[in-house]
Amino acid sequence: MADWQREVREQFPIITAHPDLAYLDSGATSQKPRAVLEAVQSYLTTSNANAGRGTYPWANRTTELVERTRRRVKEFLGDPDPQRSAVHFTSGTTEGLRIIARDWLTSYLGDGDEILVPFADHRANLDPWLEAQRLLAGRGIDVRVRALPYQAESGDYDHRALEQVVGPRTRFVAATHVHHVYGADMNVHRIRAAVGPDVPICLDAAQSVGHLPVTVDDSALDVDFMVFSGHKALALPGTGAVWSRNARGPVFEPGGWRGTPNTVGIASLEAALDWLDAVGPDRIARWTAALTTRLTDGLLHFAPYEILGCQSSLAAGSSLPAAQRRHGIVTFRHRDIPSDDLGFILFSHGFMVRADSLCQAGADEKKDGSVRVSLHVYNTVDEIDRLLTVLTSLN
Repeated sequence: MADWQREVREQFPIITAHPDLAYLDSGATSQKPRAVLEAVQSYLTTSNANAGRGTYPWANRTTELVERTRRRVKEFLGDPDPQRSAVHFTSGTTEGLRIIARDWLTSYLGDGDEILVPFADHRANLDPWLEAQRLLAGRGIDVRVRALPYQAESGDYDHRALEQVVGPRTRFVAATHVHHVYGADMNVHRIRAAVGPDVPICLDAAQSVGHLPVTVDDSALDVDFMVFSGHKALALPGTGAVWSRNARGPVFEPGGWRGTPNTVGIASLEAALDWLDAVGPDRIARWTAALTTRLTDGLLHFAPYEILGCQSSLAAGSSLPAAQRRHGIVTFRHRDIPSDDLGFILFSHGFMVRADSLCQAGADEKKDGSVRVSLHVYNTVDEIDRLLTVLTSLN
């Protein structure tokens, strides 16, 4: 795939303009291909107007852009029933999850109901559900929030223990598709098996959409909400989407007056999805998985480092199925060098990584700080090898 990857890498102006730097922080935000940048410039210089607010040509073209991109999101996600489902644009995953919590969940739950939420994933997939509990308590409605159980040795959800947590009052589950620290597929299909066919599931897909093939077909991800950030999927910042199946519980409709949408962000999202489909999410996933394996295999037997997450998935010869391999994310600690110091050291060698507590719920930045390398299609084998050379020199 090397020739293919070189051609793809050339399509990222910021990457090719800085050959001395290695951007290894795509889990925080992705870089943008030329096609996305050109789509943004074209929109701003030919059709920039408000959507649904006028009848002149620029406004009509902008309104059509917004509606066309809704359809494009459904198509990209393999929506099996696009006539029933809906897509609502947000500023990103965090806002999308909060809107679901405030505008949908609080009207769906009743006194004595229970919800299951992740207490060791990104804070954006915990805080909104606790906020919904507080809002309901203010109305005299008591809702119990229970924690999704985890496997301590892997960071994955503990699906066997989950079967013991689910009860007759379980009405909603929030989960994560790919963990932002461990890089693992969290096996959401097992959650569906544990909770049964009637409980709505909301999925944080911030680290999967744009990084690997994602489909909401019932046989793949039978979830009711898919929420993702455009800026992690090669589009502009301030762009995201909530896809809702609208098959379990009430139809999702954000409350209140929504105001002006981020039309230029939506234009970038349409272009990003087109680019991703042309390049192939499956090939992107294969490339980043290969780089991930090269990095973990290089660090696995080097004593100063602790690699976080499932230890069985580290070695190149691992017999785990592909679904349990790491998806472009490797997080680690040096046993003697604080993570923020390690981040500065790596940047002095030209590597841009994330170094802190990674917004993980329940984590303490001083105690649980770590370094995360998160990859995308523009990263190279040479960058991984140079990174390993630096890391293994820090005894």
